[in-house]
Amino acid sequence: MSHRVAATAGVYALLADGSTVQIRAAAAGDFAAVKAMHEAMSPDNAYLRFFSTSRTAAEREARRVTREPRADHAALLALYGAEVVGVASYEVVPSSGGKTAEVAFAVADTMHHRGIATLLLEHLVSLARARRIESFIAETLSENISMLHVFSDAGLAARSARAEGVVTITIPLPADDTGKQLEDYLDTVALRERSANVASLRPVFDPKSVAVVGASRRRGTVGRSVLDNIRTCGYQGQLYAVNPNASQISGVPCFPDVASLPETPELALLAVPPLAVPDVAEACGARGVRGLVVFTTGIGTAESADLLAICRRHGMRLIGPNCFGIAVPGIGLDATFAAAHPAAGTAGLVMQSGGIGFAMVDHLSRLGIGISSFASVGSKLDVSSNDMLMWWEQDGQTKLAVLYIESFGNPRKFARTARRVGARLPVLTVHAGRSEAGQQAAASPTAAIATSLVSREALFEQAGIIATPGFGELVEATALLAAQPPPVGRSVAIVSNVGGAGVLAADACTDLGLAVYHPRGQLKRKLHALVPGGGVVAGPVDTTATVSRDDFRQVLELIAADEDVDALIALVLPTGATGDLVAAIQEVAIERRQSPITLTAVVLNQTEAVRLLDAKNGKVPAYGYPEAAAGALARAARYGEWRSAPHTRVPGFS
Repeated sequence: MSHRVAATAGVYALLADGSTVQIRAAAAGDFAAVKAMHEAMSPDNAYLRFFSTSRTAAEREARRVTREPRADHAALLALYGAEVVGVASYEVVPSSGGKTAEVAFAVADTMHHRGIATLLLEHLVSLARARRIESFIAETLSENISMLHVFSDAGLAARSARAEGVVTITIPLPADDTGKQLEDYLDTVALRERSANVASLRPVFDPKSVAVVGASRRRGTVGRSVLDNIRTCGYQGQLYAVNPNASQISGVPCFPDVASLPETPELALLAVPPLAVPDVAEACGARGVRGLVVFTTGIGTAESADLLAICRRHGMRLIGPNCFGIAVPGIGLDATFAAAHPAAGTAGLVMQSGGIGFAMVDHLSRLGIGISSFASVGSKLDVSSNDMLMWWEQDGQTKLAVLYIESFGNPRKFARTARRVGARLPVLTVHAGRSEAGQQAAASPTAAIATSLVSREALFEQAGIIATPGFGELVEATALLAAQPPPVGRSVAIVSNVGGAGVLAADACTDLGLAVYHPRGQLKRKLHALVPGGGVVAGPVDTTATVSRDDFRQVLELIAADEDVDALIALVLPTGATGDLVAAIQEVAIERRQSPITLTAVVLNQTEAVRLLDAKNGKVPAYGYPEAAAGALARAARYGEWRSAPHTRVPGFS
């Protein structure tokens, strides 16, 4: 017998396996459902919860939990679909002056070991802290190992005492001004969230089967382009098309609707008219699909809310709507309608603008950096930059993350996530919507209001994100950090066979807060022996236009070996009077140093704004202009300083 639950607002949260539950306050209308959950518990689990097998315990507990909430009482439910699968509550201890509350938990037998009690505890802690409760106490039987683990793994300083088979646990709740205790707890919560988030995203970014719903027989349509891109990119999973008017499209088996598919696809790609999106999403959820990508544009606010509610109810992760798709080149998945397949590589991309995303994919593919995974998130109803950062943090492939974000749904959570991820890998973005006109344009296609520049600058600074004023600078900084380590300091050596170019590079470095290195002592004497007459070795080093390839290489190697040099810019203009100076840069061998050095090049006659040179010590970014190299170095140096500095606690504000 099923029991209806009260229609009360709540929030959705991810369990350890990536599935979704709704967490909300209990209400009087939940009495029958709460009672039924407790009555369905096995005798063993009922004994662990109530310390007895009383026949009336379930009814008493349901009445206690669903009575009207007050300052001294609160109860939360976890709902899996429409079924109550978990209950958590606290009752303030009368003698504590409102400072201590006793907590109790119960989880349905069928939902054990999925993290429900842990989630309920997190939400109960948040609620209690808001009401100025300072500590929880709980009593549990010593054989209730699962519940003991919930308390011990919560990230709070729990204390326990045992007497006659009962464990009494005291849990101080961190106040806003407790510093490390609160930070440690939030870190624990964040790690659990990351694990659950990654599990929920696996069917999206590593699906074993994919269905394109709305695949057309007509070339040039979104659905057909997406189907063809997956088919020709080398995806090894099972691929299906859904179209009521075809039995196959481009050799891919086609079925009239989602219910007719021979198996449940893990990922469904929707290219259907706006009015059809909710019904198709509902059909996908009913079939057990775990991830949706919705390309459709023109979905209104009410329809978007319906779409998100459907995904939440069925535990599906959603990318879009109004998006350009996703790509994971390493598994041959190109679920976009781009004109060319992305190259596999090490950069993770999340873009609110799909067009900018395609352009960035093309640049990184051309540079040889390639893509680990790409997501055009469009309207960001569900999956956002926060989710992607957590995915890249653990995927084992992503070495740097690139974001194009016009607005933030949860800035505090974004800053915390980006700060943690940025300590391990560079996170780059561009300041989109810096002007009033830009903000108006940003709000138009995604129905999101762009965050103000001053807010974003502060947010990015705090989180260690490398932010550039324009798209070109974003590509240039990405090229440097994909190929070279960030500088450990601001000392930059400049070596050029064109004196004027060295002067421009020195000016640019100085303007950006970098310090131009000046050789001294024995190193200066060694450089004099290599540089032709008329050259300058004071810094910047001018080797003159007649320097040989071998001498230029030796100059670079001598300077790179100096531990006082954090970065090196080699500027060359190939002429008929020199050897191949680009090859000299590629041949540079760096002696073992205590700290790494960052190598960059400027090739004054190259047509590309930036490219990567194959060199003896890996890749070296080569720019077309001195200012571009200096700008990329300055941004990388600032990131290097942020990453190496001791991170103090960020103050919390209401």
